[in-house]
Amino acid sequence: QVQVVESGGGLVQAGGSLRLSCAASGSIFRIVAMGWYRQAPGKQRELVARIGSGGITNYADSVKDRFTISRDNAKNTVSLQMNSLKPEDTGVYYCNVLSELGTYWGQGTQVTVSS
Repeated sequence: QVQVVESGGGLVQAGGSLRLSCAASGSIFRIVAMGWYRQAPGKQRELVARIGSGGITNYADSVKDRFTISRDNAKNTVSLQMNSLKPEDTGVYYCNVLSELGTYWGQGTQVTVSS
C-alpha cells in the first residue's frame, strides 16, 4: 500500500507565497518522478511541475520563473515553492508519484489566491 500526503495549501493574497510539501511512503519501490498537478473549478487537471530522479525539472509555462520544485530522494518527498502567486493559480493541487510499480496521487490540497 502506498500513501501520498500533501500539506501546505491555504489562502494567500495575490503576490504572496506558499510552499507545498508531499511525502510518499509504503511499498513504492523505485520512484521515477514526482510532481504537482492542479485543477481549477470547471477545468481539467493540469501539470504544474515535475522532477525526475536525476533532478531534471519541467514546468508549465504559466508558472515558470515563479514556482520551484525540489525533491529529496532519500526521504521520498517533493516540495513546491510558489512565489508571486496570482488568482489564476487558485485550485486544488495534487501530488503525483510515478514509480516503477504505478502512479499514485495524494488527496489534494486547496490553494486560493485572492485578488
